[in-house]
Amino acid sequence: MLAPKRLLTALALTLIGSTTVQAADEVVVYSSRIDELIKPVFDAYTKKTGVQVKFITDKEAPLMQRIKAEGENATADLLLTVDAGNLWQAEQMGILQPFTSAVIDKNIPLQYRSSTHAWTGLSLRARTIAYSTDRVKPGDLTTYEALADKQWEGRLCLRTAKKVYNQSLTATLIETHGAAKTEEIVKGWVNNLSTDVFSDDIAVLEAINAGQCDVGIVNTYYYGRLHKQNPALAVKLFWPNQGDRGVHVNLSGIGLTKHAPHPEAAKALVEWMTTAEAQQIFADVNQEFPANPAVPPSAEVATWGKFVADTLPVEVAGKRQAEAIRLMDRAGWN
Repeated sequence: MLAPKRLLTALALTLIGSTTVQAADEVVVYSSRIDELIKPVFDAYTKKTGVQVKFITDKEAPLMQRIKAEGENATADLLLTVDAGNLWQAEQMGILQPFTSAVIDKNIPLQYRSSTHAWTGLSLRARTIAYSTDRVKPGDLTTYEALADKQWEGRLCLRTAKKVYNQSLTATLIETHGAAKTEEIVKGWVNNLSTDVFSDDIAVLEAINAGQCDVGIVNTYYYGRLHKQNPALAVKLFWPNQGDRGVHVNLSGIGLTKHAPHPEAAKALVEWMTTAEAQQIFADVNQEFPANPAVPPSAEVATWGKFVADTLPVEVAGKRQAEAIRLMDRAGWN
């Protein structure tokens, strides 16, 4: 999800530490999403409105620190990043400003927005179970929690606990079960690992395909990317917890910076990004689920099947993030 620092779309050196007044017909976005996933959306907006969207890509932490350091001499109008945990952290740092919008309220369900209106979700991803079609039957699978059972000893692959996606999943388990029960579950996962944790979800999927493990937990779009490269991939997705709370869903989202040079232009862009036109681009390019429920997923994503999603507000991932990190550490999830 994250890309090396690059300056794009003629942003050039004038934006580095610059306090130069920008043109009124542009919006600047600091983004932790890779270029090819967001450029088509911004290009479409420019074509539609004439407003230039300029963006810098980097990891979320440096971008947030940069916004904080710039203060009133802000360059960025918007922060675009992945995971509600990161958006919540940005809100806690005081680098976002709330704004209300009837358009956003209409287009994006409440659980995918900040309760303080500091940010909104744009696209969704399920963090779900992936399994070997050679060694696992779908009927063997039920819930995230059940992956801690003895049945899966030596058969589970996981990504590192250092990644926010797993921290957010654990945070929602704490919200649902409480800390003590969640720690039991996570310890069970750790005990069932077939190998050391991996640095990314693609590696988890490749390990399942290669027979190194039988099941894992991954974000859906990683499966989509790998399956597109290798249609013969002997791995499928399973939607857990359909008999209770549903699949854990997280998002990519966007917030207006506290000292945005062009707040009205930035708000207009965010509103458009929640409409069917923009959401369809997200769906087609990113192999993610639209955050706007009126927009269907891409044809490829639709083949994965429908599921019931957890209705917990995603900002829970941020509120319980620190607790989740401590719990994962105690449980031995590195």
